[in-house]
Amino acid sequence: MSAPSTRRPDARTPGTWGMRTDVLRHGHGHDSDKVGYIELFFDLVFVFAVTQLSHSLIAHPDGTTLVQTLILGAAVWYLWIDTTWVTNWLDPERLPVRTMLLVLMLLGLLMSSAIPEAFGEKALLFAGTFVAIQVGRSAWTTYALHRHWPENGTNFVRITVWQVTSGVFWVAGALVPDDSWRLILWIVAVLIDYSGPRALFRVPVLGPTDPSTWVVRGEHMAERVGLFIIISLGESIIVTGTAFGDLELTATVVLAFLAAFASTVLMWLLYFDRSERRATAYFAGSASTGMIAQTAYTYVPYLLVVGIVLTAVADELVLLHPLGHEGSGHADPWTAGLICGAGMVYLVGNTLFRRATGGSWSLPHVAGVAALGLLYATYPVLSPLAINWVSNGVLLAVILGDVARSRRAASSAPD
Repeated sequence: MSAPSTRRPDARTPGTWGMRTDVLRHGHGHDSDKVGYIELFFDLVFVFAVTQLSHSLIAHPDGTTLVQTLILGAAVWYLWIDTTWVTNWLDPERLPVRTMLLVLMLLGLLMSSAIPEAFGEKALLFAGTFVAIQVGRSAWTTYALHRHWPENGTNFVRITVWQVTSGVFWVAGALVPDDSWRLILWIVAVLIDYSGPRALFRVPVLGPTDPSTWVVRGEHMAERVGLFIIISLGESIIVTGTAFGDLELTATVVLAFLAAFASTVLMWLLYFDRSERRATAYFAGSASTGMIAQTAYTYVPYLLVVGIVLTAVADELVLLHPLGHEGSGHADPWTAGLICGAGMVYLVGNTLFRRATGGSWSLPHVAGVAALGLLYATYPVLSPLAINWVSNGVLLAVILGDVARSRRAASSAPD
C-alpha cells in the first residue's frame, strides 16, 4: 500500500455517514497513534486464518501443499497488511471506518473458512471473498478520502486498479478446473499484488505515486505488525498444546513438548527483544517512514510469519514422532527440512527486518542460517527430537552472539 500526503486537514467536518464526515486520524503522539479495540477485534479472524494454514499443512505434509500454503499465506498477509495501512490513516473510532472493518471481518471469516479447500471445491469462495475485500476496501477508501484528502483519493484509484487487475487472476484461477493452472494463475496474482508497492502503483494516465508524499504513523504501524507476529506465535502455542494434550505422557513426549515451547520463546526473543524495540524507535523518528514501512513492515514480516507457521507444523510432527516414524531413530527428510527450513526463513526475515530499519547485517544471523543448513544433512543419523533441540541451540547461539555484538558496539562507542 502507499501512504498519504504530508498535508493533513486540521479539523473534522460534522456528520456521521456522508462524505462531509472527516474519517482521518488527527493529531500526533500516543493517543492518535494507538491501536483501537476494533482493530484487535478484526485480528481475531486472522488467528483463525493462521490456524487454517498450519493445520492444512499438518494434514497434508507434502511439497505441493507447502507451495499452496505459501500462496494462500501470502494472500492472507497481504490482505491484513493492506488493511493495516488503511487504518494507519483512517480513524477506527469513526462509525464509517468501524463499520468497514466489521464488514471486512465477516468476509475475512468466510475467506479463512475456505483455506483448507481453497485449491479444491472452495476455490471461488476463497478468491471471491479475497478480491471483494481488497477491491471493496480500496474503493471505499478512495471515496472516503476524496473530499478531505483528494491527492490520496487519487492514490487509492491507482491501488484499486492494481487490485482489480490481480483480482482477475484470482477469480480466473478459481474458475479453471485444472489444479496446475489454478496454481499458476494464483502465483501470477500474488506477484501482481506484491509488485504494486514497488512499482509505486503506476497506472496509465495517472502515472506512479510520488513516494515523497508517503507518510506513516510509525508507532501504530510497528505495533500492528508486532501484534500479527504475536498472533502467529500464539498459533504455535495452540498447535503444541493441542498435540501434547492428545498424547500419552512419556519422558520423550515431554522433551518434545519442551523443545516446541523453547522454539516459540526463542523466536519471540529474536524479534521482540533483539529487533522490534530498536526498529520502532528508528521507524518513528525517521523522516521517510513510507519507504521504510514498505520494506520493513509490508514485505519482510511475511518471512517471519512463514518461519513461525512452519515451526508450528514441525513441532507437531516432532511431538507425534519424536524418534522418527515407527521409532526408526532418525528423521525423515520432510520433518528435518521443516525444522531447519523454518529456522532459516525466520532468521533471514529477522536480519532483513533489522537491515531495513537502520541496522547492519547480523553476522550471528548469517552464521545461524548456515548452521541450520548443515544441520539438515544430519537427518539420516539424528532423530527429529534431537534435530529440534539442536536447532533451538542454534537460535539461542544467535541471540547470545547478537547480545555480545551489541555490548561490544556499546563499549566501543565514544562517550
